[in-house]
Amino acid sequence: MTHWRLVDHLLEFPPSLAAGIVNVTADSFFEGARSETPERAVIDGLALAEAGFDLLDVGAVTASSGAAVSADEEAARLVPAVEELARRAGVPVTADTYQPEVASLALDAGAAAVNDISGGADPEMLDLVAERGCGYVLMHIEGPPRVDREPSRHRNPVAHLKRWFGERIQAALEHGVAEEQIALDPGLDFDLSVDDDLEILRRLAELRDLGRPLFVALSRKDFLGAVLAGSWEGRAAAAEREWATAAAAALAVAGGAEILRLHDRSALDALRTAAAIRGDRATTGRPSPTANG
Repeated sequence: MTHWRLVDHLLEFPPSLAAGIVNVTADSFFEGARSETPERAVIDGLALAEAGFDLLDVGAVTASSGAAVSADEEAARLVPAVEELARRAGVPVTADTYQPEVASLALDAGAAAVNDISGGADPEMLDLVAERGCGYVLMHIEGPPRVDREPSRHRNPVAHLKRWFGERIQAALEHGVAEEQIALDPGLDFDLSVDDDLEILRRLAELRDLGRPLFVALSRKDFLGAVLAGSWEGRAAAAEREWATAAAAALAVAGGAEILRLHDRSALDALRTAAAIRGDRATTGRPSPTANG
């Protein structure tokens, strides 16, 4: 059994859990997940919790390339949403930010973990996580967030991730972060090719050799659009990737992912069904048929 230490929770796996996505933005890549104000984000987050999501991952800056967003601007959107959802949703809230100043304010507001897409590049973030004892999602990325780069070419992307995560985990430990605080996000779509993404999903079980929970963000991502369309250039729009996400989510659970970051109830249902088939979740309690049918 694997576990993940948050500020005031200890999550144990299995079963696999679903983190519902709440974007306090007007420009996230999926139009169906844009909560343009903190007030709207609270409504949307409460609906996800009511639908059965186990955590809420709240962010206020899109991961797409673009101009820098000041800590004050990000915090003005993120912190009120985190505070209300932490108070009312009844599930742990993670703050999706790579700015230490914003992360600190979000933790003050009740966030239980920080989801850092910068891959722990800022030592101040690692120091903050160590000091606060919060959960920490360490995502693979090859450079600064919100900067477009050509994906690296890896003959063996899983071996690359294992080396990269090993180095970053060690850096976090040297800053005082406890190993049980760390979850790992492979960073699908971030500096990885479509072939890399697919191979990583096929071989998730190998990443579990690192001993930390896998926090897999795959919902409606570009690589799924490329699979559907047969090319990167003509990839299907985010609005058309719902069922591809559900399929990928089910297979990720089968591969051992502990947490999936998801937009949709359909993907949540896929996660739960896959977990039940794998034997991780309780049955419905209905009687089994007799042997002779």
